[in-house]
Amino acid sequence: MNLQKIWLKHRVFQASAILGLGLLLTIALSLSFGAVPMSTTQLWQAFLHQGDTVNQTIFWELRLPRIVASLTVGAALGMSGALLQGLLRNGLADPFVLGISAGAGLVAIAMLTLGVLQSWVPLAAWVGAILTSMLVYFLGRTKTGLSVERLILAGVAVSALFGSIQTTLILLAEDSRVQAALNWLIGSLNGRGWSDVQLVSPYILVALLLGCFMARGLNLLALGDDLAVGLGVSLVRSRLLIGGIATLLAASAVSIGGLIGFVGLVVPHGVRLLVGNDYRFVLPMSAIGGAWVLTFADFLARLGAVELPVGTVTALLGSPLFVWLLYRRSSY
Repeated sequence: MNLQKIWLKHRVFQASAILGLGLLLTIALSLSFGAVPMSTTQLWQAFLHQGDTVNQTIFWELRLPRIVASLTVGAALGMSGALLQGLLRNGLADPFVLGISAGAGLVAIAMLTLGVLQSWVPLAAWVGAILTSMLVYFLGRTKTGLSVERLILAGVAVSALFGSIQTTLILLAEDSRVQAALNWLIGSLNGRGWSDVQLVSPYILVALLLGCFMARGLNLLALGDDLAVGLGVSLVRSRLLIGGIATLLAASAVSIGGLIGFVGLVVPHGVRLLVGNDYRFVLPMSAIGGAWVLTFADFLARLGAVELPVGTVTALLGSPLFVWLLYRRSSY
């Protein structure tokens, strides 16, 4: 047993080192490269508010808040995906399975296409995601408690309904508003500033901290409902609490970055390959991994002559990576 614990700690340490070094390197590259490349000396001067004022503006007002936004959104999506996969005991679950994206998307697309209170889109999208998740939870309840199967089916049904309404709104919108709606629907961090980060980062940080305390409940739920109840777990209370935290994380992330896919789906699978299935390690590692993946994807999105929406890059990276992860897991 002692050897097994030592091996597990060594494995977790290696995974932490890989994710930490990768994240630091990606942040350094994201700060250095862009439309205006900056050397290490120029970056340091800009950090100290010295040197060229243009470089200072680029560093403090453009690149740094965007990187912080990508770190925050990525961490939220990564842990939200891990929580939902543990809650539903389904490796295909991600922050979109409960209709979170559909609710946020419907409200945001309606406001963008109708040209109503567009500065309030992030807050309205957050409220829409929360309300939609509450509706899905209500539809997923039965006389005996919360049914996972009904929860998934309710999420699929609500997502299909809201998705059709989104499409109709975009088709009926004026041409000048269609591009903004599509950019938000695909997912983008372009133009995100300190105000966007300050709007939702407190909720995300609190939810990330609370999510780490859900590890014991998820480990017990993984044993099966009967055994979990025998060990003193309240299924309804645990599922509502875990689902509520996952919803808060995903809704906050969507309100900043739009509908960014594959981060919450792929990252927990990769983390489980590194550290195993113990949620004491899966949850914090998923947050770090999600932050790294989204920051790297955003870095790639703005390397070309024309900036791509980060949601497109995560889809291009996530699809083949998810297939590879499935192949790796099936070979064990």
